[in-house]
Amino acid sequence: MTHLYVFFFYTYLGDDMKLYLDLIFIINLFFDFILLSGVAVMLRRNIAFKRLLLGSLIGALSIFILFYSFSSLELFFVKFFISFVMTLVTFGYKDIIYMIKNLVYLYVTSILLGGFLYFLNIQFSYKNEGFIFYHHGMSINFYVLLILSPIIIYIYIKQIRELRNNYANYYEVDIYFKDGKIKKLSGFLDTGNLLYDPYQKRPIILVDNREINFNYDDNVLLVPYDSLNYHGLLKCIIPEKIDIVGVGERFNVLIGISNKKIKMDGINCILHNGLMEENNV
Repeated sequence: MTHLYVFFFYTYLGDDMKLYLDLIFIINLFFDFILLSGVAVMLRRNIAFKRLLLGSLIGALSIFILFYSFSSLELFFVKFFISFVMTLVTFGYKDIIYMIKNLVYLYVTSILLGGFLYFLNIQFSYKNEGFIFYHHGMSINFYVLLILSPIIIYIYIKQIRELRNNYANYYEVDIYFKDGKIKKLSGFLDTGNLLYDPYQKRPIILVDNREINFNYDDNVLLVPYDSLNYHGLLKCIIPEKIDIVGVGERFNVLIGISNKKIKMDGINCILHNGLMEENNV
């Protein structure tokens, strides 16, 4: 990805302005390998090391476009073509969606890393007085940036995976009560929620008691429960049905009123794993 090695060209050489092709080639190879490896990890692509290296080598050879005169539009298409070939060689071709996803993630990762490194260089290289910025002749060390780059990609991938794992279990839930009222909640699928009605084996979802603020005396029952540290009676409401967006409607279910605050980001409903089964309708 050419914008990264051009950035390092100016960062490392500064005012010397001597062109070290071997150095630029190695830098570009390093960054292309980091970027392609990051995409492979994020998208869980099982790619052989030699394919990653070959794709990186193709990207690194793009330094030779610096010796040709291109218009801005031509340069854009040349860079895009090189990126396309890099992803094609590294990940292969299965279908157009597979190819586009690989290419998009390569660009997103490249923009993230390039932008972060540019930010670090600006912080070390410029001073400001009010809204006026000027260069004070100091750039962040070249080797420090090389060390930081894999760390930045690692942190980015870690955060992406955590978001995927957490928000993959988030669902919009509509509860339809027998009096015609509808309650819209944000639910989290908790595989540890194993609460069932012992009489009719109905799965129980837990709802924060602050979300249930009207009278359901005609449709309330007490369900005994026994967990590792707690046991007692759980107040439950019999709804008309619940609708889990993206999953479907469920009728054979109880709403358990939780007196404990649900300590999850934006969540006010804990779903039962049994509700994901199609036969539970």
